[in-house]
Amino acid sequence: MALFYVPDIANTWELSEEEAAHALRVLRLSVGSGLEITDGKGNLYKTAIASIAGKHCYVEPCAPLEKPKNWHGNVHIAIAPTKNMDRIEWFAEKATEIGLDAITFLNCRFSERKVIKPERVERIVVSAMKQSLKYCKPLVSDMVDFKKFIATERPGAKYIAHCYDSERVLLKDVLVSGEDATILIGPEGDFSPEEVELAVKAGYKPISLGSSRLRTETAALVACHTYILKNEI
Repeated sequence: MALFYVPDIANTWELSEEEAAHALRVLRLSVGSGLEITDGKGNLYKTAIASIAGKHCYVEPCAPLEKPKNWHGNVHIAIAPTKNMDRIEWFAEKATEIGLDAITFLNCRFSERKVIKPERVERIVVSAMKQSLKYCKPLVSDMVDFKKFIATERPGAKYIAHCYDSERVLLKDVLVSGEDATILIGPEGDFSPEEVELAVKAGYKPISLGSSRLRTETAALVACHTYILKNEI
């Protein structure tokens, strides 16, 4: 059964215009057809279509079923977007399928892209959440200046992945099960030495993701997957 996403379902008991179009025009559902809806906050509503009025589709009120994440803790990936946004959108999709709590886009010194459209990434994340049958939607944040991001207090452990020849530890060796983590992934040209220094002063531990040279989106996915493997329930 297809999974629908309606963040305010418990207040309206109505599908959004986009989800209603999918249910009525694509799937050709009718009154009485069963539906599974998530609010993206860890709740699943097993309901049925109550009525249809033009483009409006209303469902039967029901109590939610709690559907917690299948990993402990929260992982936040802060990444400098690549010049080709298709690569970042690929990361957002695959990371959502694997398990992710938040994505923030960083404006760094060597960033190839200074502007993004977070609403497009949001749509990709929602689609991946539904496809992978997850019930908690990752938070997607707009572009943030690197210095502003690291100056903001973050819960749990904080890591910065870079490629400079300096002391670093493998991410898999320092992750603590159940501990929240914020992981910084730089642009293709890496973080600047100044940015690395500032991050370390702000409490970010320098990490390595292994001996292979990874592209930005691959590094971000490896970091995300490493965290989920450590924290999977």
